[in-house]
Amino acid sequence: MVQTQTKHVPVVPNALVRGGGLVCLVAGVLGAASGVFLSVYPGQVPDDRYSYPLTAAGFVAIQLWFGVHHLGLLAGIAALEPADVLGSGRAGRWGVRLGVAGMALLALAEVLAVTARDKVVGEGTAVLDTLYGVSTTVIGVGLVVAGLAVRRAGRWTGWRGNVVLVAGVWVFVPMIPALMGPFLAARLAITGWMLVFAALGYALWRSEEVGQ
Repeated sequence: MVQTQTKHVPVVPNALVRGGGLVCLVAGVLGAASGVFLSVYPGQVPDDRYSYPLTAAGFVAIQLWFGVHHLGLLAGIAALEPADVLGSGRAGRWGVRLGVAGMALLALAEVLAVTARDKVVGEGTAVLDTLYGVSTTVIGVGLVVAGLAVRRAGRWTGWRGNVVLVAGVWVFVPMIPALMGPFLAARLAITGWMLVFAALGYALWRSEEVGQ
């Protein structure tokens, strides 16, 4: 009798997926904490300053932190492809790559924002504002495309099956409208986005629970 061997596909994600998920989870929680901090911190400068509510020195420190922090979120997006939750189509993979590119651009924008630490909002900040807008939109589009692929593939069910899509949709509703409004509304919308990323990180970190 001839025995045939079948290719074994492991269900438990590899260390790259679990590691990326854990980093994203921690980054999401810390990002949410940063959003709460900025929401409640008493203004040290007039609210028309780009650095508001922080002094120029404080703004530089937190922007450098955000630049590093966004790389943690990027790790979670990148982990979606090796996690094998996108299905066999190309759209999901392109969505992930768009999301990664957008997050890398957003990290760069956060670092470049230190150049506006002494500026008034709207005065000489057009390039930065455009960079923020483009990078955020690219992330949103990428995550919507990837999120739809995750839903079609069906490996993640329940809340896991929707978390990538929610992270993408959140960019357009409510975050972008909130960013055009009062400072507090913008901070709260970003804080909510960070919590969605924390959920994404948890889903990746504990992917072995899928199907249980």
